[in-house]
Amino acid sequence: MFPDYLQKILTAQVYDLALETDLDFAPNLSARSGNNIHLKREDMQPVFSFKLRGAYNKIARLPREKLKRGVICASAGNHAQGVAMSAARIGCRAVIVMPVTTPAIKVDAVKKRGGEVLLSGESYDEAHAHALRLEKAEKLTFVHPFDDPDVIAGQGTIGMEILRQYSRRASPGNSGIHAVFVAIGGGGLAAGVAAYIKAVRPDIKVIGVETFDADAMRQSIAAGKRIRLPQVGLFADGTAVQLVGEETFRLCRELLDDIVLADTDAICAAIKDVFEDTRSILEPSGALAIAGAKEYAARHKLRDKALVAVASGANTNFDRLRFVAERAEIGEQREAVLAVTLPEQPGAYKKFVSLIGRHNITEFNYRYHQRREAHVYVGLQVASRAESSKLVEMLKKRGYPTLDLSEDETAKLHVRHMVGGHAPQVRDGGMRELVYRFEFPERPGALMNFLNQMSADWNISLFHYRNHGADTGRVLVGMQVPPTDMDEFRAFLQKLGYRCWNESENPVYRLFLG
Repeated sequence: MFPDYLQKILTAQVYDLALETDLDFAPNLSARSGNNIHLKREDMQPVFSFKLRGAYNKIARLPREKLKRGVICASAGNHAQGVAMSAARIGCRAVIVMPVTTPAIKVDAVKKRGGEVLLSGESYDEAHAHALRLEKAEKLTFVHPFDDPDVIAGQGTIGMEILRQYSRRASPGNSGIHAVFVAIGGGGLAAGVAAYIKAVRPDIKVIGVETFDADAMRQSIAAGKRIRLPQVGLFADGTAVQLVGEETFRLCRELLDDIVLADTDAICAAIKDVFEDTRSILEPSGALAIAGAKEYAARHKLRDKALVAVASGANTNFDRLRFVAERAEIGEQREAVLAVTLPEQPGAYKKFVSLIGRHNITEFNYRYHQRREAHVYVGLQVASRAESSKLVEMLKKRGYPTLDLSEDETAKLHVRHMVGGHAPQVRDGGMRELVYRFEFPERPGALMNFLNQMSADWNISLFHYRNHGADTGRVLVGMQVPPTDMDEFRAFLQKLGYRCWNESENPVYRLFLG
């Protein structure tokens, strides 16, 4: 006998602690998508995640004798904080087993919410096994992160709120919700939201979203049975689940209309999208549904449809933002990363920069290799992937062999930081390599101004620049300048007017680049 989820959701006990979060219209994201996209702001919960709903509903329904003994869970993330806060509110003991590799900031967050933290095992599976042993030994109640009807019902209140909130704001001329997008890890959120929406409004699509490297639910539904993944990607760690729940699998297989996949770059772009509309920063798993909504809308060529995406969490590590910012432009297909071969001769750079014209340069890496040709790693702002393709074709027609590296993981993760090396041949012809560190004004035309001011007789032997969002661009330039041109070179620096520092004797340059 399966649970009556509509009844369980309607009677769920979540609002003693959880909030009815806002359903916010996302104007910038909607304009770019061509659809009306709304964000269900679960990142605004007291623990910055939807997990509080299911944890509280489960614990609040326990009989008094079980509450006296306490609860236990295994988690290194949002579920741990939800259980700790829920137990503290109800007044029962909460033991949280976390892997020894859990960052201190997450351990401290659970302790501050009243949880007793036990560190055990190198992985989640080892922590989970230890929690199950403690459950039996101390007669505690295990609070599962997703595969429990009360937890599923708690998460299902999100679907109930979405329909109620959208109906309040919809005018007679507006179309109803076309689809609701939910991230899938173990499946509790997707199962709960789908259980309510399909019971009340079966015409509304419910779309699950997984990452390309953690798609256990998609593979399980395709196989007709639960599939355990041998390994999962950890960028979206909140949804990095190897085996989905038995009950969540049953519900998702029956109720979901589709599952779409998102890659790391698309998630980073979605984080940026939400920040631009709300000034809030989601964790990767929290932005997964937004990435899925964009992918689904583009694939099905949707226009003027009302789409709702659940922004499921905002517990991200600050140091991860560096990577997110780096990859967001590529994920939004607003940066083309190219490898371009130029003739190794004075004026080649100036001609190349004039060809790319209005495209803002986001990155430029080069090191002198040989006399005949130069290989340049360059990033350019574009409006779309189609524009990137046209740019590549234009450069090829103008005689510049070009590779599009925008989808090349090795290039984006590693090679961009490794373009360089020793180049003893730069001293050929008696010319010395001068290396200067510049601060370029961060505006279009700054590089062209540099090239226009520079003598055509001097060859650029090293160039490194990457846009980091600052008000000035940090640039390292190597130039082959004849000794007889030093007075002219000093006049060039003064006329240029950019702040600069001579790094020709810098020991780091001499060790790795000289």
